[in-house]
Amino acid sequence: MIWRILAVALVLCAQGTAAQQASTVGIGWAKSSVNAVIFRTNSVVTYGRSQYTAYYDDSARVVLAKRTIGSDGWTVKTTSYTNDVTDAHNAIAIAVDGRGVLHVAWAEHNKPLHYSRGVAPGSLELGAVQSMTGQHEERVTYPQFYALPGGDLLFVYRDGRSGSGDTMLNRFVVERGEWHPVAHPLITGEGARNAYVNSLAIDKSGGWHVSWVWRESPDVASNHDIMYAFSPDEGRTWRRSDRSAYALPITASSAEIAWPVPQGHELINQTSMTVDAAGHPIIATYWRADGSEVPQFQLVWHDGSRWRASQINARTQPFRLSGGGTKRIPVSRPLVIAGEGGAVHVVFRDEERGSGIWVATSTDRAHAVWRMRSVWHSPVGQWEPTFDAVAWRRDQILYLFVQRVGQGDGESLEDVPPQPVSIIQWSP
Repeated sequence: MIWRILAVALVLCAQGTAAQQASTVGIGWAKSSVNAVIFRTNSVVTYGRSQYTAYYDDSARVVLAKRTIGSDGWTVKTTSYTNDVTDAHNAIAIAVDGRGVLHVAWAEHNKPLHYSRGVAPGSLELGAVQSMTGQHEERVTYPQFYALPGGDLLFVYRDGRSGSGDTMLNRFVVERGEWHPVAHPLITGEGARNAYVNSLAIDKSGGWHVSWVWRESPDVASNHDIMYAFSPDEGRTWRRSDRSAYALPITASSAEIAWPVPQGHELINQTSMTVDAAGHPIIATYWRADGSEVPQFQLVWHDGSRWRASQINARTQPFRLSGGGTKRIPVSRPLVIAGEGGAVHVVFRDEERGSGIWVATSTDRAHAVWRMRSVWHSPVGQWEPTFDAVAWRRDQILYLFVQRVGQGDGESLEDVPPQPVSIIQWSP
């Protein structure tokens, strides 16, 4: 059923003079954070003047929506596809290829891949569930799409389980309408660990950058070290930051450590990364330093000569990460985006700041000074930031997927009734 909602709200920033708009799309499931986890990566995507989003409704059905940029009227399509929404790992990822066809993946936690695409350019009607390459698609978690400048798509996912898995990379060639493996695997845990990919970033020269942390067991406390790899030639070869070559697959013994963080230091997995105008990688994350009880948001970046790190803010609330499953955490994982003139923006949620949405901005070269701005006052529960990467890259407008969601610890639920799904718009 296709229907239209014409709801819009205007919310003013707490600091600064900027304002942002929030356009309500529909009502979504909210007892888990499945609609609002950062590893969705693409929850909102733009193609031309059209913008798409996706979420689960309260009946666990995959819902797709589309609008014209600048309009508050959404065309909403409730599909026949469903999933287990009690497990927050089962998030929906979307992308639009160079012909305007929507791609949708909704993997189960270490289960077979669910993937489909639109029946025609611009359509919200999905075809049948199908395979991509037909290889290593039986134990899929964390599906992520990335749009390439020429219209092709990349797809990153984990094959295996927490503490024992491999990172796979596929490419959709839009001219042929087919997927093929780029690296199966790109990063291997060798049966002893797995890589948790922060995200993949594409620079202006077409280079592919990827960062990750290692986990040695299903226990989140075994996360350690921030790693890095780069491909200058669309995945044919992979290199470290000093441009020395990797042999594939990348392993724990061969991987470059961008920043060392030991196990047991509250290093979070699956945050985000971007690149600056010069193609230098920038990673946002958090961990707890030696001698401190409080995890802090951190920026790790390469300045062209060496890796550097700086603390983004000064939190006071301690917490610990341990155990398996989705954790209930007082902060979100941070989203980093690169702005104009060397600016870096980090989007996050923190109970210390009322559990609304904040943006920290740094413009100095050492990233030592940060300006904090509130862009959404209302508490958003266990929400984490995901955004429209295409619109940011093209227009420097940040479109965030926003829904107040609950989350119990270790895949338990929180009694939160269905909540509005909105797309908010913010400009620096």
